[in-house]
Amino acid sequence: MTSKPSAAAPPTVARLPLRERKKLRTRQALIDTALKLFGERGFDAVTLNELCDVVEVSKRTFFRTFDSKEDVALAPTQDLWTAFLDVLEDCPADGRTLIALFEDSLAGAIDRMDADGWTERALASRRLAAHTPSMEAHGLAFCDRTTHAALAVVERRFDLPGTGEVHARLALDMLVAAFHRALAAWVAQPAGHTRADLAHRLHATCAELPGALTLKAEGRA
Repeated sequence: MTSKPSAAAPPTVARLPLRERKKLRTRQALIDTALKLFGERGFDAVTLNELCDVVEVSKRTFFRTFDSKEDVALAPTQDLWTAFLDVLEDCPADGRTLIALFEDSLAGAIDRMDADGWTERALASRRLAAHTPSMEAHGLAFCDRTTHAALAVVERRFDLPGTGEVHARLALDMLVAAFHRALAAWVAQPAGHTRADLAHRLHATCAELPGALTLKAEGRA
């Protein structure tokens, strides 16, 4: 089952119809409450019924928004990657290398995240995932779907010569690896958890990719 579409709040949320604003508020309440309860008691100790009771929504409402407990717990980073697809869809084809285009699109997605609370939710989600195997498995499945979606955007929008399809997949895999390295370092730092700092770590890690590709494995003396 695929995850429900992301609902990361855009800057124009105040102009949305009342019904859509209510949906977004309910979605955010589910995310915030889930991360709070999971953090306090552990992921497996909180049932879906309990979560819905605290937020005062039905399970039917929950499943109109999320597919599972894992889905709601991973929402902060899943919203980020959904925004990445949106930025990638609109970015100019200006001759940048594909890896640079991917990097800039992800940095743009980070900038689009909600300035009020996204970093705290992302931190709580990643710390929870570190010791919740089912979340990690769910995240891998989401990553695979997102990778295929991003490659579909690239294939539709850009003319890739020769083995460009293979190179696009490798470039995207490198971006994902660099992001996870940057994200882990960002989560581990004692303070300064801002979107700008996460984007800075992403750029710094991507700058190391050429060195990783040319690093020689010399034998020890």
